[in-house]
Amino acid sequence: MTEPKPIPMKSFSAILLVGSIFLLPFLAFSQQNQTKGKIKGTLLDQTTKEALPFATIGVYTEKDSLVGGGISDEEGNYSVDVPYGRFYALIEFMGFEAVKSDFFTLSRENSSHDLGETGLSATAADLSEVVVQGEKTIMELSLDKRIFNVGKDLANAGGNASDILMNLPSVSVDPQGNVSLRGSTNVRILVDGKPSGLVSFKGSSGLRQLPANLIERVEVITNPSARYEAEGMAGVINIILKKDSSQGFNGSFEVVTGYPTNLGFTANLNYRKNRFNWFINYGIAYRDQPYVGEIYQEVYDNDTTFIMQQTTDGNVQSINNNIRGGLDYFFNEKSILTASYLWRRSDAHRITDNRYEDYINTKDNFQSFTTRRQDETEQEPNSEIVVSYKKSFEQKGHELTTAFTYLNYWENSDQTYTQNTFTPEGVAKPGTELLQTSLNDEYENQYLIQLDYTKPFGKEGKLESGFRTSFREMKNDYVVSESDENGVLEPIPGLDNVFIYDENILAAYGIFGNKVDKLSYQAGLRAEYTDVNTILEETNEENPRSYTNLFPSAHLTYNVTDENAFQLSYSRRVRRPVYNDLSPYVTLSDSRNFFSGNPDLNPEYTDALELGHIKYFEKGTLFSTVYYRSTMDKIDRIRSVDEDGNSITRPYNLNGENSFGVEFTGDYRPTTWWKLDLGVNFFHANIDGTNIQPDYEAKTYSWLFRQTSRFTLKNGMDIQFRANYEAKQKTAQGIRKGIFFMDLSVAKRIMNQRGNLVLNVTDILNSRRNRYIIEGDNFFTEGDSQFNRRQINLTLNYRIKQ
Repeated sequence: MTEPKPIPMKSFSAILLVGSIFLLPFLAFSQQNQTKGKIKGTLLDQTTKEALPFATIGVYTEKDSLVGGGISDEEGNYSVDVPYGRFYALIEFMGFEAVKSDFFTLSRENSSHDLGETGLSATAADLSEVVVQGEKTIMELSLDKRIFNVGKDLANAGGNASDILMNLPSVSVDPQGNVSLRGSTNVRILVDGKPSGLVSFKGSSGLRQLPANLIERVEVITNPSARYEAEGMAGVINIILKKDSSQGFNGSFEVVTGYPTNLGFTANLNYRKNRFNWFINYGIAYRDQPYVGEIYQEVYDNDTTFIMQQTTDGNVQSINNNIRGGLDYFFNEKSILTASYLWRRSDAHRITDNRYEDYINTKDNFQSFTTRRQDETEQEPNSEIVVSYKKSFEQKGHELTTAFTYLNYWENSDQTYTQNTFTPEGVAKPGTELLQTSLNDEYENQYLIQLDYTKPFGKEGKLESGFRTSFREMKNDYVVSESDENGVLEPIPGLDNVFIYDENILAAYGIFGNKVDKLSYQAGLRAEYTDVNTILEETNEENPRSYTNLFPSAHLTYNVTDENAFQLSYSRRVRRPVYNDLSPYVTLSDSRNFFSGNPDLNPEYTDALELGHIKYFEKGTLFSTVYYRSTMDKIDRIRSVDEDGNSITRPYNLNGENSFGVEFTGDYRPTTWWKLDLGVNFFHANIDGTNIQPDYEAKTYSWLFRQTSRFTLKNGMDIQFRANYEAKQKTAQGIRKGIFFMDLSVAKRIMNQRGNLVLNVTDILNSRRNRYIIEGDNFFTEGDSQFNRRQINLTLNYRIKQ
């Protein structure tokens, strides 16, 4: 079945400027959805003539693409808003035969269609399955948000959440797993609209533990309204997990095998019976991941140059388990209570071998070499509990939602380091043997309460307000020991402590929005009070700080036509130093290159301005944006090297950064069997780090490019090709070299359209490497590493009533 053509824009939502700000924080957001057509009807039991409440109504195009849907109320009545076009309706209810309506057409002249009373007949056995494969487009573009239906992207088969983000326009993921949005790593990542344990201690690299098949879609919001927390200078990435609410039983299963070793299984199951909707997702993955790296470094001391050539060869074996279950209880169609529990556990074994070769002045003058091995076992169990309630009132858009979230995280790391130094001939130097151990326990508890209220007024107006409070407790018990001449392990002074991080954030917001003819506007304000305290227990060091900030935002949208619109938006954002930024502990896996946090960091603040334009064509969509960001107290990591050639990299507050750029995102279908997606981002950044060192200043121009071609062939086969390029970029201390890589996927629909078999090759050329140059007053460092090698996966997906 070929993918449907992009649907022309049906309506547009808007947001803007002008902000009336009241006592408590208020902000702006107004997204107006102008629906064009409507279908309605009533559902009855064919035999008893009783109403059928909570039945599912889906509206599909001639090519079986889902365009709208809803559920019947307690009297069996339903009403579904859909765009103009030619459609049919599919009605399903547990224990009854599914009913497919005749085709009908909605237009300006005939914008409503009444299907009347529809009688459903009970089945003798369980409801027979009806296969309707509704294909979603990969990308849904609007001015304030882009939604990516990731299941349609073949490159995501057999991957994880980090792989999904790497395939999105505007988003890049470096080989270490760090996520950037429009060139900035300061992006807020949420799961189902809330913070997640996956990105607490480990940052965005923790997303590698979440299988891709558990994810429904990803929302990218580059200039959020006051409804969203102010964290994240570049914007917000919201990962939505799978959950269905169709009557009856439905689900999907996926099995993965790959090289290097990648074995996985996922299941997504739903069962809806009248007022109850049960859902459960499970995923397990085993990976054997090799990685390599090289560093060349020169350290200058008067007339002597000390040269170090380092090679790294490592491997990590991991098992990741994810299970999420819960239920929705429908008091009625306008009142829903949801409770869910999520549990994850990751177990890993890591071996890293480093070899350091030392030279003086030239590589012809070889002095010695040192080997160091890291042997680490790691356990990471974490869990999340969410209870939420949504109340919809009689007036459309009048809603109250509230949620409570509890997050618990624990990580145990047990590491052993062995080190030896040898002469150039390979003879061990006496007295250079070294044995060290590192024990590290990290804990986190987080409590989050959120309340949001929306009240429409007039014809197009809307008021929003809300409250949010979060309490976060984090603790790291850390000790590094070293074997003495008698073989007794003794703690190393300064590396035996307990680091405690307590964070409390209180926030409130308000938004006012309205529409006058083709102009929509929205303004709002968010206030956040932050109280952070860090403690080093053993040395009795305490660093409390608290501050209150106002974060205004405004959006202004002008709809030239239904297919052509502009939006101007502004927001103020913050990046607070988090646990890893503040923790003073030093990593020891590499005895020449150390990394640590900085307890004295301050928050960085950004003012962001965007002008966006979206144009819908018959065969595609083009979204273009011009943006500007001004950042104060920018947090960046600075590398320094001592006279012995040992480096330490720590975060510091630079004076700031000013950046601007232009971005183009679009899709185009030249023919029914070929679809193109394109993303290009050009940007300039001026980084000022002269407060750290006079020459820490850089002006850089760079660009990102991503192009995807998908070919739909006969006999249910699809081929997808993607090319990615990230150009060279200057940093405060040097450059990050360009990265180019390509992916290829081939899919075949099998088992009467219920199954999908996908062969996926990521990084075909094995060229996705992190290459950089860093320079200081007394050193030159050039590095080249690869933490994700070319991956080949074969994935089988099977759907039941989906």
